[in-house]
Amino acid sequence: MSYKRSSINRPPTPDADKDRENQDPTLQEIINIKLIESGEKERLKELLRERLIECGWRDEMKALCRAYTRKKGRNNVTVDDLVHVITPKGRASVPDSVKAELLQRIRSFLASAAS
Repeated sequence: MSYKRSSINRPPTPDADKDRENQDPTLQEIINIKLIESGEKERLKELLRERLIECGWRDEMKALCRAYTRKKGRNNVTVDDLVHVITPKGRASVPDSVKAELLQRIRSFLASAAS
């Protein structure tokens, strides 16, 4: 059995989250807060769901999950396995038109929030 020894000469690595506590929020964090507070984030998520269903993306992902489960055996697959295998394929297959529509909605939101 091997045990990991900590170095006596080196201090522990500081936790990245603790370093962020004293810093101002990033622009991305500010935008996310504004999206949540206004309810726009939920509206965007619902729009995304609708568009992905309309274009058949959701059915495609279900089919990929079923095929993977059949290949590996139902009792040999966990949700984590599916997420690990399917997520990259899912992200890569979102239609450009859906991405463009969401981006336009976010830009419109930011423009109206800035005025």
